[in-house]
Amino acid sequence: MTYLPPKFIIKKLVEQALQEDLGHGDITVDSIVKPSQKLRAAVNSRSEGIVCGIDILKMVFELLDPEIRVEVFLNDGDKVIPGQNIATIGGSARAILTGERTALNFIQRMSAIATLTNKFQEGILPYKAKITDTRKTTPNFRIFEKYSVKVGGGSPHIELAGSITQAVKLTRENIGHTTKIEVETENMVQVKEAIDNKVDIIMLDNMTIDQMTEAVNLINGRAITEASGTISLETVNQVASTGVNYISTSAMTARAGILDIGLDI
Repeated sequence: MTYLPPKFIIKKLVEQALQEDLGHGDITVDSIVKPSQKLRAAVNSRSEGIVCGIDILKMVFELLDPEIRVEVFLNDGDKVIPGQNIATIGGSARAILTGERTALNFIQRMSAIATLTNKFQEGILPYKAKITDTRKTTPNFRIFEKYSVKVGGGSPHIELAGSITQAVKLTRENIGHTTKIEVETENMVQVKEAIDNKVDIIMLDNMTIDQMTEAVNLINGRAITEASGTISLETVNQVASTGVNYISTSAMTARAGILDIGLDI
């Protein structure tokens, strides 16, 4: 689970997800399924995309029953097609049926984000820009969403700090010169001011293609450039053509939906 926090943090979040879904237990499963009953199930994709969340899926079932065996056939970042087997699960029928919904919620959502990120990254070819996420994420699910963006080929978002001139001065006085400072600009006057203050990153927010091109040429490598604001799959290639280093969009997490993945018994 590279790029994710330590395992104990992930485990706590997965336990919280199970608690939220199950409360004090799965009454239906416990009433119908015998404790001794065994089951073998397959996690199959019904859509084309990029799979993500394999280790999280495994953790869900292993937390419910350490004796459950999950055999995986794909790794995070692998392409998957309809009908393809992602993993098989064997063991306690109660544990498998109890954990089904939570496990699928994780892998469906994470795979959808990775898939959409991959479409954005492919959409900017052949330009050098990198797709990055924003802070518009789901509370308590942010680390999984940001990981999914990385799996899909995106880059971690650059942390924001500071504004222009006086704000940059105050920021440097408080945080020193080791933390990168990014400023948000909306016109060429602000871009010039950001350059004069020798900031590390200049965000070009809601600018036209011509404005972004002009700004990138003016900055001329003196700062990292990041384009932001109402960027879609239809416009991302044009934005990349301006020469910006990064393109940030919330679409990957806000509009991803789910990738259709099911548990077949």
